[in-house]
Amino acid sequence: MEFIREPAYLIAVLLFLVAFSEWLGKQKFFKHLGSALLVIILGAILANLKIIPSSTNPPHIYDQIFEYAAPLGIFFLLLEVKLTDLKLAGLPMLMMFLLGSAATVIAVLISYKIFSPQDHHIPKAFAVAGMFTGTYTGGSANLNAVALEYDMNKNGTIYAAINAVDNIVTTIWILLTIFLPIILHKFFPRKRNIPKDMENVSDEELRIMMSKSNAEINIIDISVLITLGFASLFLSKLLSLYIPQIPSIITLTTLALLLAQLPIIQKLRGGKVIGLILIMLFLAVIGAFCDIEALVKSGDVALTLLSWDITLVFLHGLILFGIGGFIFKVDWDIIGVASNANIGGSASAPVCAASLGRKDLQLPGLLAGSIGNALGTYLGLLVAHFLM
Repeated sequence: MEFIREPAYLIAVLLFLVAFSEWLGKQKFFKHLGSALLVIILGAILANLKIIPSSTNPPHIYDQIFEYAAPLGIFFLLLEVKLTDLKLAGLPMLMMFLLGSAATVIAVLISYKIFSPQDHHIPKAFAVAGMFTGTYTGGSANLNAVALEYDMNKNGTIYAAINAVDNIVTTIWILLTIFLPIILHKFFPRKRNIPKDMENVSDEELRIMMSKSNAEINIIDISVLITLGFASLFLSKLLSLYIPQIPSIITLTTLALLLAQLPIIQKLRGGKVIGLILIMLFLAVIGAFCDIEALVKSGDVALTLLSWDITLVFLHGLILFGIGGFIFKVDWDIIGVASNANIGGSASAPVCAASLGRKDLQLPGLLAGSIGNALGTYLGLLVAHFLM
């Protein structure tokens, strides 16, 4: 056996890539790329330099990571979704976020009709549509969940292209959600609507609400979380074996959301860290499956994906800002943060709110993004199934 196919060696290299990408993503010249895209790029570089195996002759450990690490990572991240906190988001934010989610679905379907990606050498274009739906409802975890269901992860080249265009378009739209409300307020003034639950919140109270508990991660919590993860994964596979019509990722997602509502589960610490590590490990393998030469040669495919992505995000914004701002007369800042939570996810929405000078929208934006984490996989699979 070649040493580069040795599981211990591969896990060591892949986890190093996870750590290095996380560090690199915080450096000045790489912040705009983000650690998720960086780990894919670095994985692709190492695979094409023959430092780790590529898609030409993938080792068994890659299949194990696809089968276990990715779904478990999604499971642990969804344990962070607390539906009881939604009342803090405020009705206007919830309404605009849900409208934005519906706008994403409509935009994906319209743009799919416009570009007919299935006729432009994009394999399983219906699945790509589902991936776009998932990620633009609330985050990349949903994109990965849909990809796993349709084995899109096995095509590293197209997967890398999807992540690249997603990253480019998301970055541009995040910037626009900061500038658009300012411009629209100037020409079409709206009363800035502060949710009642947030009117009297001080800076210190907001900091406490936004921050996670600093309780020390311990062996019991980690052991219980891992037990829950593997038990839920086993049950989801078992159910799909007897009822094939129900995708295992749907069962796993549902179990995670149900468990996340239990107070005893909410006290467990370390789930988010485990989830992020597993997802990054999965993305590193995705990078290893990327044939750079094939990616360069697929210029038409990349251009189709980019055009499709730009169009659908533009349509999302047109629908949300048009209906929310001009028909329902909602505060432009709320619409901007809601759209940011859809396209960028829960991590970027509070940043958008802070940039707009609306500290009262930081927590609502964060919570809206958590709704997207819960909804995205369901909507993504629904759209993919509809277009199949």
